[in-house]
Amino acid sequence: MVAIESSPEMVAKVYSLLSKNISIIRKRLNRSLTLTDKILLGHLENPEEQELIRGQSQLVLKPDRVALQDVLGQTVMLNFMQTKKSSTAVPTTVHCDHLIQARVEGGIDLLQSVEENDEVYSFLRSACAKFGAGFWEPGAGIIHQVILEQYAFPGCMLIGTDSHTPNAGGLGTCAVGVGGADAVEVMAGLPWELLYPKHIGVKLTGELKGWTAPKDVILYLAGKLTVSGGTNSIIEYFGPGVKSISCTGRATITNMGAELGATTSIFPYDDRMEKYLRATNRSELADLANANIPLITPDDDINQNPLQYFDNVLEIDLSSLEPHLVGPHSPDRARPLSELAKEVSDPANNFIDKIDTALIGSCTNSSYEDMSRAADIANQASRHNAKSNTPLMVTPGSDQVRMTIERDGQMDALKSINATVLANACGPCIGQWKREKVLDDTPNTIITSYNRNFPRRNDGKSGTMNFIASPEIVVALGLAGTLSFNPNTDDIIAPDGTKFRLNPPVKAPEVPPNGFHTSKSKYIAPPEDGSNIEIDINPESQRLESLQPWTAWDGNDYIELPILVKTKGKTTTDHISPAGPWLKYRGHLSKFSENMFMGAVNAFTDETGKGLNVSTGETSCEFSKTASYYKDSGLRWVVIGDENYGEGSSREHAALSPRLLGGAAVIARSFARIHESNLKKQGLIPLTFQDPQDYDRIMETDRISLTGLKYLTSGSPVDCTIHHSDGTTEYLKLNHSFATGQLEWFKAGSAMNLFHSK
Repeated sequence: MVAIESSPEMVAKVYSLLSKNISIIRKRLNRSLTLTDKILLGHLENPEEQELIRGQSQLVLKPDRVALQDVLGQTVMLNFMQTKKSSTAVPTTVHCDHLIQARVEGGIDLLQSVEENDEVYSFLRSACAKFGAGFWEPGAGIIHQVILEQYAFPGCMLIGTDSHTPNAGGLGTCAVGVGGADAVEVMAGLPWELLYPKHIGVKLTGELKGWTAPKDVILYLAGKLTVSGGTNSIIEYFGPGVKSISCTGRATITNMGAELGATTSIFPYDDRMEKYLRATNRSELADLANANIPLITPDDDINQNPLQYFDNVLEIDLSSLEPHLVGPHSPDRARPLSELAKEVSDPANNFIDKIDTALIGSCTNSSYEDMSRAADIANQASRHNAKSNTPLMVTPGSDQVRMTIERDGQMDALKSINATVLANACGPCIGQWKREKVLDDTPNTIITSYNRNFPRRNDGKSGTMNFIASPEIVVALGLAGTLSFNPNTDDIIAPDGTKFRLNPPVKAPEVPPNGFHTSKSKYIAPPEDGSNIEIDINPESQRLESLQPWTAWDGNDYIELPILVKTKGKTTTDHISPAGPWLKYRGHLSKFSENMFMGAVNAFTDETGKGLNVSTGETSCEFSKTASYYKDSGLRWVVIGDENYGEGSSREHAALSPRLLGGAAVIARSFARIHESNLKKQGLIPLTFQDPQDYDRIMETDRISLTGLKYLTSGSPVDCTIHHSDGTTEYLKLNHSFATGQLEWFKAGSAMNLFHSK
């Protein structure tokens, strides 16, 4: 059985391999190497012969670890059962963080969740025991925080079934969010393929001060690069300003790199990482890192001549960086805090000044340092007997953090201004928030320290506008109760009528002075031998459903397929496959697929989740029901998408559901990386318009033919015929990103089908 821990033995083995492979890569490239070069290419399966063209080559890699959360982990384990493997080939852990719904407060919510989701937790617990994976019980914490505390290390390569897996980049890990099919293959012992990302360098100078926090680095960057500016790129931070940011502060930055579409983000090793490793009882790993610094830092020349080594370089002066807020509805709608009041006062923006709820914590911002800075603001208010002017909710990222801030007083400080402490889970950040008092279409403002703010993301309400800021800014605005408040210039009115001004938070310790309150009581290690463990799935279950292989491609072209939906504007995986109350059905694909395209905006009618059934002529039909009708009628169908189609979560169900209900292809202006890969893995064809303006040619009643598929090769276009309802036709060329080996996924019906055939 594979050992689960990132032990000194495991880490030493990784460093030995990195040293060997980096030496090969250095000779081949004959240049200085970035940190990205070293860790990414240091994990190549065949460094001697691997083609190395950024943006073109398919890298074949050997990750060190796999991490699964409890929602996508269900699908992964259901698929892994089909591989007939007796155990995982690499260290794998499952973390129960997504299914816990925020209703009252942490303790009550956790007990209710354990009861409601017992069937799912039992399945995951038994699957982990059978296949040699570690199991973290509900309440242990959010996957990314636990990975940072327990498993990440400088130089590691980790893949995880969650888009915010790059959180571990704050500890020098090359951590990439992937779809479930990728995870299954690596768990089964296969290598992992990744399009060779381009390199974006971000040079940090100066030092953070005042109200400015690490969060503001990534909020500012999101405004500069946009939600697609990091697509198929790794963001590497360097420069003298790096040393001013703590390890957990760096994790905040790398976590939200996912909002830029980046493959991952990473920081170099230094004494701030060493400090965190020792504080989390991994001193031996710190010693190993110190002995291998050249492997986990960029070459000296990188800092001096970055333009020679990165495809794009940006520079941020931390000393002049202002606190930022982003939103609503997109993480790249950024501005300095000082400019927000003007936007709020402009009626054209339709912003609601009154804040309905303020929320801090989550995987992005729940470190000891974050909570200490937020607690300082709370203590300032308490000295004036002031309370939060809006409900304030706190989500600790892990049990370790929660117990430590309970011991050290930060929790009491936040409670003193009427904060409610939620469970150590994702909660409202992913829509697991029972918010009954707000009607669906009622405009309202929330402010969070979370990472994602697409419409309906946090509470399923179309009218909710989520603005994202650092935890200390969120607490300050919560105390004021208004979005237009600026703690640098505005006063707060105390209960006695006096006014006071908040000071910037005092410098907070990045790790607890008295050490973390540690416990692994919520962790279950697998037995030495799980071969006798039986995993039974009740065929009558509404939560779990055994998976069956997809049908292989029949070798025929796709002729005159109806258009299920042409989506308008931003179409995230939340739009394609909504979460929230549907999360509980993630292990039951048939049931879960009833929500397909529920949040997608129909480009022809502006309706959400509904469109035309071209076979019956019925309008305003739910897309999932229309898809089922087409499937039952023997019809495959296509989707037309806009820019960056499928951005957001790594949610594999956004590909699984269309596959289940008869989808054949998605034609879009452009794709988000993970979703495009997920579509290919499930035997669907993701295609892009050669001319993005061709999107406008597609009409609601058109039929689409895709021809010449048997002759498809890597880089060759696909012939597309648009059959208009008036009998006329138009011809287009469409592009695809299938590498030669990936085309076999399509032919076999899925990547998993191909795995079985071998």
